[in-house]
Amino acid sequence: MDRRKFFAAIGAAGATSVVPTSALAETLEHMMIEELEPPQNQEEPELSEMPAAPTLADFFEHRFRSTSHVMQSATRAMENGHDEEVILSCLLHDLVLTLIRPDHGWWGAQLFRPYVSEQVSWAINYHQPLRFYPDPEVGFEYPEMYIRMFGADYVPEPYIDDAYKFARNHKWYMRARLITMNDEYSFDRDARPQLETFTDIIGRHFKQPKEGLGFDNSPTAHMWRTLINPNRPL
Repeated sequence: MDRRKFFAAIGAAGATSVVPTSALAETLEHMMIEELEPPQNQEEPELSEMPAAPTLADFFEHRFRSTSHVMQSATRAMENGHDEEVILSCLLHDLVLTLIRPDHGWWGAQLFRPYVSEQVSWAINYHQPLRFYPDPEVGFEYPEMYIRMFGADYVPEPYIDDAYKFARNHKWYMRARLITMNDEYSFDRDARPQLETFTDIIGRHFKQPKEGLGFDNSPTAHMWRTLINPNRPL
């Protein structure tokens, strides 16, 4: 990611002085994900029709944008020998960026919570603050891209720091940490991962409602319906 291009996108070269670092990081990650699969033109693509009872795979095919990054993350987790719930967490962790950017860890955990185990949604939630804190004991360094973009002397916002401290002392800390370890290094433009690699894992660990995502009266059904038809006026 070119530093000048990044600051042009957020509005001004001095934006780091007024925009919280966490918000800049959200923008940076979104731009890096989008660069893996750049749009063919600047116009909004026409949305393809969704099945009447859409599955998670249907959202991968028809609605989630730039899925290469999460599939690369999940592939890396699989190659590193992690268990299936860690692989699923990596596969899902950034998909909510199609819907919203700020605090995507919290939003992503909320979106998937009715359909996955508590550990998976917890890991998705807390991978976001953990990105900003190295853990040399497990081999996670502060991302070089962040140093290049924001400098090495930034201070995370208090709520990010509080979330990190909570997660660091939680029994599931490593579930979220493993997402970060398979996340920050999964931006290979030449990679061509396929969702079929994860079909069995999704089948075993994602609770697909028979009514279809968006129509099962879950606490997050409205979020899936928004993804199905984001341009609906009412």
